[in-house]
Order: sequence, then structure tokens, then C-alpha cells
Amino acid sequence: MSHPATIKLSVLDVAPVWNGSSQAQALRDTLQLAPKVEGLGYHRYWVAEHHNTLSIASSSPPVLVAELANATSTLRVGSGGVLLPNHPPLVVAEQFGTLEALHPARIDLGLGRASGTDPVTAMALRRAGGGGDFRQQIAELEGYFADRGGGEDPRSGAVAVPAPGHRPGMWVLGSSPASARLAAELGMPYAFAHHIAPQNAVQSLNLYRREFRASVHLEQPYSIIASSVIVADTDERARLLAGPLTVIGLQLRTTGTSGPMLGPEEAAAYPFTPLERQIVGEGSGHHLVGDPEAVGRGVRDLLAATRADELMALTMVYDPAERLRSYELLTEIVPLAAPSLA
Repeated sequence: MSHPATIKLSVLDVAPVWNGSSQAQALRDTLQLAPKVEGLGYHRYWVAEHHNTLSIASSSPPVLVAELANATSTLRVGSGGVLLPNHPPLVVAEQFGTLEALHPARIDLGLGRASGTDPVTAMALRRAGGGGDFRQQIAELEGYFADRGGGEDPRSGAVAVPAPGHRPGMWVLGSSPASARLAAELGMPYAFAHHIAPQNAVQSLNLYRREFRASVHLEQPYSIIASSVIVADTDERARLLAGPLTVIGLQLRTTGTSGPMLGPEEAAAYPFTPLERQIVGEGSGHHLVGDPEAVGRGVRDLLAATRADELMALTMVYDPAERLRSYELLTEIVPLAAPSLA
């Protein structure tokens, strides 16, 4: 199977919070970026659920997706993802059924099985969260979106108004062969988090395609590869802009927490110990960072290895203009498929 000559490009956003700025400004930055990448021809724009993380403001994807849908007209907008164990499926169906009813054929509901936070916060979330395993929760969601509107549990007479007949595009998200197998068995599209577990990408996507079973919603396998991407006019500038990722990666790997993200000059001055430099070196090799030529090679290698249908770029850059410039350069690197509602 050869890779298509064109590929859809999309955006993954976590509303990063920068040192000296604010969480409110991070959310405004997200809402300002979306219509600009829409103008560049990007296909979809997803926001990821995180909790108790001071460097990330995207704690409530449904609220943010509603604002993004209102700020754009052609982008598919959605969650990358909603972490289903944190929420009752009935509530998720109500939220995303409402979004789909208001913005038909433009809403995506990406579903993850992680908590997106530390164990203490996860326990606080799950006091009102969903029960059962991930597969059961997806089945319950599908029941609420079906025309009959009933949930998976026959004891429940609840209808998730206005979910029946307003099913968004539903995706399985993951970073392991287990999530790939589930997406294949359910006949759902699959989004792989290369920025989290690059070592599992090829195996997981090959497994997904090999074991895919057609469903009423999807006849052929369809996959996204989500990757951390920073492109600048020069390699030196790109690596400076990527410096904050190195610092926050170190903080998360060594302490499990992080504060607001440092600016590039602050990150460049960070006093790494020799051990810390070894740690960050081990964790940063999977980022696609550099000038257009270097990132172009990396993108082509990634797509050739994974055979994904779509590239979703997570670009965490301090300056909004340079962040947009990275997305502009990426459209020049990667042949861009014509936007559609697929």
C-alpha cells in the first residue's frame, strides 16, 4: 500500500500557558489561532483534556469546542480527546450531541482511556465519572447517539437529549497496540499519539489496518498520526523555539508536575545538570523540529513508516506569530489535501 500524494493536515492544541501570561490568554490564543489555520487549509482542530496542569488550559474540551466552532466555518473541531473514564457517558453524549446539532458534520469526539492528570485529581474527577471499562463506555455512548436514543444499560430509560440522530465523528485515541486493536474491532477511526509514545507508532498502526473490521460508520481504516512539530525559517530558530518543550518534558518526567511554560530565552538559560541533559536528550528525539528541509525529511519518514492518512501537528510556541508561521511552513512542506467533511 503506497501513501497518497496528498495528506490532510490538522492541529492538536492544549492551550499552553506561558510564564508571565495567563490561562485566560492561553484560551484566547487558541480561539485566535483556529480561524487562521482554517484559512491555511487545515482540516480539523482538536483540543486535549488535561487537569491540574498549570501549563495547560484545555481542561474543558466541550466548552472550548463550542467556541472554536463559532469562530470557524469549515474546520472540523473536536476533542483530542475527551478522557472517557472521567465522565458519565450520558453527559458526554448530551454535550457532543448538542455540539453536533448546532454544527452539523463538523464535530469530532475523540475518546481516550487515560485520566490526563495525577492520581489524586483523577480520583476527584471519577467520583462522578463513568463506570465500566473503556469498551463498555464507548458502547454506552453509541447507544445514546443511536436514533432510538437508549443507553447500553437496559435498566436505564435515559435519553441523552439531543444526542439521538446527532452522532459526531467518533474516534478512538491511543498510544499503544491495545488502543489500536480496540479501534479496529469497533470499526472506528484511530488517532495515534506519536508525541507520547513514538516507539509504538508503527506497530500500532500496522495492527489497526490489519485487524480493522468495517462498521456502519466506517468502511475502510482511517488513521491520524499526532506529532509534536515546530518549523522555523532556520534550524537555529526552530531549536530555540523548542527549548520550552525540553524544560517541561524534564519537569513532567522528574516531578510529575509543571508550572507555566518558560519562554524560549528563559528555557535556553535553564541550568540543566548533566543527568538532566541526559534525561531530556532521551525524551526529545521524537519531536519534528527544524527548518523546512529538516522537518520535511522527518515528516516524510514518519508518514512512510506509519502510513497514516492524516498528520496532526501539536505546535507549542511562545509567540503567536511564530506559532502561526510554523503552521504556514508545514503546509509548504506537506502536500495539502483539499478540505472535506470526512
